[in-house]
Amino acid sequence: MPQDQLPSTNPIALRYGTDMPQPALWNATLATLLSHRSVRAYTDQPVSPDAIAALVAAAQSASTSSNLQMWSVVAVQDPARRARLAELVGGQRHVAAAPLFLVWLADLSRNARIGERAGAPLEALPYAECFVLGIVDAALAAQNAAVAAESLGLGVVYIGGIRNRPAEVAAELGLPPQVMAVFGLCVGHPDPAVATDVKPRLPAAAVLHHERYDATGDAAAVAAYDARLEAFQRGQGMAPVGWARSVLSRLKGPGSLSGRDRLREVLAGLGFPLR
Repeated sequence: MPQDQLPSTNPIALRYGTDMPQPALWNATLATLLSHRSVRAYTDQPVSPDAIAALVAAAQSASTSSNLQMWSVVAVQDPARRARLAELVGGQRHVAAAPLFLVWLADLSRNARIGERAGAPLEALPYAECFVLGIVDAALAAQNAAVAAESLGLGVVYIGGIRNRPAEVAAELGLPPQVMAVFGLCVGHPDPAVATDVKPRLPAAAVLHHERYDATGDAAAVAAYDARLEAFQRGQGMAPVGWARSVLSRLKGPGSLSGRDRLREVLAGLGFPLR
């Protein structure tokens, strides 16, 4: 096999965990996207103000539904606040270790204030659709920022645990009603002493459907992915549990949601009636 097709050097082969050839259509943007990996160890070097500005500009370049722009982000650099947030997200030490922790928000409050200033109550804002729009907008913005960070040589990892204790996070960050932290993003210069590898994903055939949804090959695709992920886990010194068993464990009951099973009632307390 040619050297440029070996899994160790070919981004698409790494992403799928197979000896796939690099596509004929290729560029630096695709290389950055396919080389994404979770980074949880960082140097002490801070993320510069210029870098933060670039990440936010990239985030604001993402698509937003009807240009409503119902998201915001809090850049947390204070070590004491990062340490408190690390505990709120389940004791994840990399939140405290990363020099920059970006907390991405579904933010309906800014548009609510527009209505208040205009003396025009926004009666559509309390509906679940608008909350979903805020989450989608935040996710699109954050992913743009994540790709931008990696293009600058920074490492990132998403933190879904920010939803474990949303009321406490809101208090820590001074969030007004109708704003919720939906996930965090650790950002920093990767520690060169700690290797990070690209984790294989499901085969494209498992997620790509043509014209109509077709799950006939789903079981075979998941079985093949389980084998590849187990091999990856062994190579990382991890227990080879594969993917299907992880899904079963993570979704077996409300207790496996780490407190997020109370999300509906918490949202009401944060000013989201969700009609």
